[in-house]
Amino acid sequence: MKYTTKRNVNTLTITFKMTQEEWADFDKRAYEQNKGKYNIPGFRKGHVPKNILENRYGKGLFFEDALYIAAQEYYTAFLDKNKKVLPVARPAIDEKSVKIDEKGVSFAVVVTVRPEVVLGQYKGLTIEKTPVQEVKDQDIDAELDKVVQRNARFVEITDRAVAEGDQVNLDYCGKVNGVAFEGGTAEKQSLTIGSHTFIPGFEEQLVGMAIGETKDITVTFPEEYHAEELAGKEAVFTCTINGITVKELPTLDDDFAQDVSEFSTMEEYRADIARIIGERYTKDAENADESKLVETIVEAAQFELPEEMVEEQIDNYVEDFKYQLMYQGLDIDSYFKYTNSTMEDLRAQHKDRATKAVRTRLVFEEIVKAEKIKATAKQINEKIKEYAERNGSTYEDFNAQLRPEDRYYFENQVITEALLALLKKENTIA
Repeated sequence: MKYTTKRNVNTLTITFKMTQEEWADFDKRAYEQNKGKYNIPGFRKGHVPKNILENRYGKGLFFEDALYIAAQEYYTAFLDKNKKVLPVARPAIDEKSVKIDEKGVSFAVVVTVRPEVVLGQYKGLTIEKTPVQEVKDQDIDAELDKVVQRNARFVEITDRAVAEGDQVNLDYCGKVNGVAFEGGTAEKQSLTIGSHTFIPGFEEQLVGMAIGETKDITVTFPEEYHAEELAGKEAVFTCTINGITVKELPTLDDDFAQDVSEFSTMEEYRADIARIIGERYTKDAENADESKLVETIVEAAQFELPEEMVEEQIDNYVEDFKYQLMYQGLDIDSYFKYTNSTMEDLRAQHKDRATKAVRTRLVFEEIVKAEKIKATAKQINEKIKEYAERNGSTYEDFNAQLRPEDRYYFENQVITEALLALLKKENTIA
């Protein structure tokens, strides 16, 4: 096997040349692989001689198959000898490059390869520090409100009709043109009046109904409703109120502080909430500083990003999203139907994020190589131990279940943390 290479930005063209003898071998192998497809009277299927098939169907009958076999083997052998060549897409035979003469056959394989990253300045930079957000009373109040809501209780109401803010228990049956439709019937359904979780106009018409009362409610489905057969249609829901409850919130006093925290007074409890929020705001500012530093370094690097790498990253995001939907009891087709969107829309949403992620990864990997950053076995095991303990497992049990690719994940974490520590040390944030 003889070959020459030519690189143009992120495209590598490998031109292979073979002798007539080498080509004859591939041609024979193509015949052996495909002869069973042909049936000629007078011959058993799969036993028709090669020259008979070529006389009937043409001299180049097995040419394309032979070329494909040769390209596969030569390309694989090329990668085995050239470990630094890192393809990021499937190779393709350049049809225009194929040449046949008395010396043999030659052809070119074109493949997109990993870009050559030229690092810009990544040391000695000065990044403007992000100011830490001030903790305000409304921030503390917002956190307290979450605690209050978690500790609320629902009290049953029996002496009045439905009012705004009530949580009602109801049965309903929806019909369009007198015919019940799928998903339009439910029993003992909970609904908070004013939450606007039902069709516009539905909740408002429940106000004033008494417990045990049955009433027909007329609404119109939105024109953009996810179920096309109902969009824009008028529907009548026969509703019965089974019960009414109201949310009762606890009083914000010292007793409440003692019930939900380790503090004796509300003043102490508020001070601790302020401390926690302050630590979060400080961490947010530090993360913002880190992001600005990384973005500055990535933007300084010079290289052209192959579209194939971006598309592969988008593939990963889409697969992750499918798993998220699956845990919610949905599939991707249902999601597209409910949101009136397409796979193209979803991929477009992830384009900028994917581009940024791939560019950052390539620059990080180049700095890691330049700085010779490595993870020791001890560091990797410590990272695995931390993860196991956070998830209520022992290192021994968790480590025994890890696959080689799982250990790579933890190795990458150690290297990334070491890289970020180096960048923060070698640059100024002020």
